[in-house]
Amino acid sequence: MISLTETAAESIKYKLQRRGKGKGIRIGVKTTGCSGLAYVLEFVDNPSQEDDFIECNGCFVYIDKRSCPYIEGMTIDYVKKGLNEGFEFINPKEKDRCGCGESFRV
Repeated sequence: MISLTETAAESIKYKLQRRGKGKGIRIGVKTTGCSGLAYVLEFVDNPSQEDDFIECNGCFVYIDKRSCPYIEGMTIDYVKKGLNEGFEFINPKEKDRCGCGESFRV
């Protein structure tokens, strides 16, 4: 369904360790922005029965079932570019992104 690079998995494990709690992360999409959809990434303390999940590179990734059609086949990476760093979503279903890069459409 989706995958994490080793760099993304290590970043997630580090953030969970610093946070002191959490089972993994949840990925989904919400309607917003100029292009229509934006990725949502949040920590999961108590997994929901309604989420799908995978284990990838030692991390649990919970997937909002309603978001599956938009993110299937996606890879999550963690990149550092100059002074900026963060998660990067590589989604083969994306058709376009807005100019600011915050939202996308499929």
